[in-house]
Amino acid sequence: MFLRKTQFQSVSPNLKKFDAVIPDRAAQSEATTQRLISFLRVLCAMLSLNADALPAGELHMTKSSIRESPTPSELNESFESILSQFERSHTAKAAEGLREGTVVSVSADSVFVDIGFKTEGVLPLSEFQNDSAVKPGDKLQVTIKGRDPEGYYQLTRSKAARPTDWAALERAFADKTTIVGTVTGVVKGGLSVDVGVRAFMPASRSGMRDAAELEKLVEQEIHCRIIKLDAADEDVVVDRRIVVEEEEQTVKDRRYSELKEGETVSGAVRSLTDYGAFVDIGGVDALLHVGDISWSRVNKPADVLSVGQQIDARVLKIDREKRRISIGMKQLQPHPWESVPGKYKIGDRVRGTVTRVTDFGAFVELEPGVEGLIHVSEMSWVKKVRKPSDLVKPGETVEVVILGVNAGEQRMSLGLKQALGDPWVDVAQMFPVGSAVDGPVVSLTKFGAFVQVAEGIEGMVHVSDISAEKRINHPQDVLKVGQSVKAQVLELDTEKHRLKLGIKQLVPNSIDEFLAEHKPGDLVSGRVVEVAGDCVLAELGEGIRATCRIAKPARQEHSESDQPGGDKPDVKSLSSMLAARWKAGSVAESSTAQEVRAGQVRGFRITTLDPTAKKIEVEFV
Repeated sequence: MFLRKTQFQSVSPNLKKFDAVIPDRAAQSEATTQRLISFLRVLCAMLSLNADALPAGELHMTKSSIRESPTPSELNESFESILSQFERSHTAKAAEGLREGTVVSVSADSVFVDIGFKTEGVLPLSEFQNDSAVKPGDKLQVTIKGRDPEGYYQLTRSKAARPTDWAALERAFADKTTIVGTVTGVVKGGLSVDVGVRAFMPASRSGMRDAAELEKLVEQEIHCRIIKLDAADEDVVVDRRIVVEEEEQTVKDRRYSELKEGETVSGAVRSLTDYGAFVDIGGVDALLHVGDISWSRVNKPADVLSVGQQIDARVLKIDREKRRISIGMKQLQPHPWESVPGKYKIGDRVRGTVTRVTDFGAFVELEPGVEGLIHVSEMSWVKKVRKPSDLVKPGETVEVVILGVNAGEQRMSLGLKQALGDPWVDVAQMFPVGSAVDGPVVSLTKFGAFVQVAEGIEGMVHVSDISAEKRINHPQDVLKVGQSVKAQVLELDTEKHRLKLGIKQLVPNSIDEFLAEHKPGDLVSGRVVEVAGDCVLAELGEGIRATCRIAKPARQEHSESDQPGGDKPDVKSLSSMLAARWKAGSVAESSTAQEVRAGQVRGFRITTLDPTAKKIEVEFV
């Protein structure tokens, strides 16, 4: 049995091992012979030959001409090798020349074309920059360059040709035109490229990042440009990177002209930073700021995104001069504050998570995108909070009361202490004015001291109400923080949460002793301290002062008509009056008639004693 040598050589050099006469083997079974014949028929079918139509002299088998047949494993390996060579040869033939294709679909950066094969072809969208917008159903003339890693045929509309002679290379070098070449292998420092002659492409000009990516170009058809041509040494250096950059720039220009603000785009996350993520949206990079990822607070983009992740976003701003595009993911979701007015009412108790703590308060997230502020003054009834971090920490769940809502400015005021209850509600019943309280001094100021009378209730003792016996310049002269004191409630304002206390009002003094020992009508002596008109201020003892009014003597005017005897005075009655005054009121008359001056020691009669107001009134005797 024979096959023509030229027919096998047209398929692949690997078929040469079948170009021989099968030797005779007396022990060969009939089943093995049938398998060999079937195998040869498959080969003939691959060569578009009809094995039954071959001349009898072309296919015959004799015992004398059959050698030892190959084993089944050798038959399988040979068949796989032949089939692989057959596919490559037919693919290469199909790729030669222009083919007409039909546009199936268009993506952000690629056009998918039906070229009559089982797998579609992919055409870069950058090749349509000078044409009208391509759409499904359009007919195109394309050339197959090869296959990408996903199995799609790589197409091109470029008219770049493969040089056929040295003159073509010189013209391409002089005109700086793009040519077609095939990468044949990886060499030291770069790649070997077949452009009609052997050319060298440095790794830095390949457009690839590392050695692993360089190997992906092997046996691929590429577009490149000659950057060095030495006819004497037949030295040719080509550059693929410049062609790739020009194509990328073309894609970017086209993409910038197509994009519009407010448009929804899809892309893949290319890189992550602390302030956001860069997303490839079809040939151009857009910045997705960390604040535009979600309505809820995102600390780091890496917490919610990953490199290579496919996302949908809305174009927020395009700066064509600076080539900057801003996109946002949260803009595709409903704004959470739109439902806040109907969902949250003043006075409602809600639970939330503390997101961050500042010097003036803490922010609490009630739901994604809705935050409220607990001001430092609304954190505790008990004590004055200097650092909010002393009470709450980020990540803690707290119960708060809504104090105010401003949906227009997206602000909400929250209260932490209100959720614990207002201790001032029952203060009027617990501490009425005039009652005595006791408690520790919690703080001292220049104007007074604060005393805690109950949990969450503090009262202030003014510096003037600390002592009645001496003048106090600073409360710390007589009081210390933590010292327990007794005081009297002087004033109470539940609305403003103010409680005024007095310490001196509960400390016995000389006035209290005087009031206890005397009664109205008692005669006492004292020193005139101050005279103001008809009012005299007298000091009856150390720290005991009383007021006294000077009585004006009544004038007796007698008209001449009232005197008996007409024009002559009644001498007898005048003598009787002087005698009576001499006997009864000579001391008082002389005492009151004496001029009152400060520093005098006089006698007084107590007229009024008021223990509540600690007031004493006297009169001269």
